[in-house]
Amino acid sequence: MTYRKYFITGGGTGGHIYPAIAIADRLLELDEESKIFYVGNPCNMEYEITKDKNYEFLGVKSSGMPRGAKVSLIKWGFEMFFAFLVCVYYVFKYRPDVIFGTGGYVSAPTILAGIFTRTPVVMHDCDANPGLVTRKIGRFANFISLAFDGACDKIPNKNCKVFGNPIRNEFSTLDKISARKILDIDLEKLTICIMGGSLGAKKINTSAVKILKTLSNDLNCQIIFQTGKKNFDECIKELKEIYPEFENDKNIIIRPYFDNMPVVLKSSDIVVSRSGSLSISEICASDCAPIFIPYPYAASDHQRKNAKFMEQNNAGLYLEDSDTTAQTLLSKINELKEDKNKFENIKKSCQSMAKFDACENIINKINEVINKNYVYI
Repeated sequence: MTYRKYFITGGGTGGHIYPAIAIADRLLELDEESKIFYVGNPCNMEYEITKDKNYEFLGVKSSGMPRGAKVSLIKWGFEMFFAFLVCVYYVFKYRPDVIFGTGGYVSAPTILAGIFTRTPVVMHDCDANPGLVTRKIGRFANFISLAFDGACDKIPNKNCKVFGNPIRNEFSTLDKISARKILDIDLEKLTICIMGGSLGAKKINTSAVKILKTLSNDLNCQIIFQTGKKNFDECIKELKEIYPEFENDKNIIIRPYFDNMPVVLKSSDIVVSRSGSLSISEICASDCAPIFIPYPYAASDHQRKNAKFMEQNNAGLYLEDSDTTAQTLLSKINELKEDKNKFENIKKSCQSMAKFDACENIINKINEVINKNYVYI
């Protein structure tokens, strides 16, 4: 029986993993006989996220390039070379039709193995400023999909196009009212989502905890607050001191992590968020107005560049992490709440950047690359 085999790789953060999963899931929907091999680091979150999927996980150890110390750099070089050899072994053993990579250091040895074995390679870069793997290896890929306009100018490969980030199907099928019914919240009340990613963001959390009572009691807003798993207990402790009655406040939903982010985001009118590329893409698809607080230590400062891009296109408000306090965060929220024209214009500009057909476009290009370039190894 003939069926297609796909190597999917990308890891380290949700911004690399979830676009890869969106493509992998869609490939299986289109052809359930297809075989998906997810190449990732078994010690990273890609393993936990994909372990219950209908994929075969192929482990490869890799890590980010160390800064400074020469001994660490040499050790890292040996680690990456060994990872490359492991990936070459996987390619020869499973003979994939194509390798699709979404970035992160774990994708580098897999993509290099594809190039070495003349296996077709398609890459996707999530950020406004393409990552190191894309910039250094992208010239050898058969095709590169990009999330942001202007990124093509930074890639040494003419075969690239802006498709947007592939996002989960619920963002195109779920409406705001249905999402709010799932969460069992008021269907009409202004709803604010505050989140800092799966691990949380201390500056956002600390500021948010101090204004939850004001948002609920004084402004009569609903708040969906994701603290991150490692910060949840600390947030609850502080909130009990500031606002002991919060547990009986129906306007507040507070969780360490929400498994179903499409429901949360589609329920929201205003979203306070970090500015990872995937978060931006999902926010754009959710009919809301965002306030971006970029993580200041992100690789290549990509979150700040993403947030600035959105601000410059009137698709979000911008707040530096170092400037984030209870007062500044409340001021930004009020800026959107009180100025209806600004709120609607930002929401409209943000929504105009949504790319609901990214999955289909990327998969069409993957198939085109396979049909045109397939080489038996």
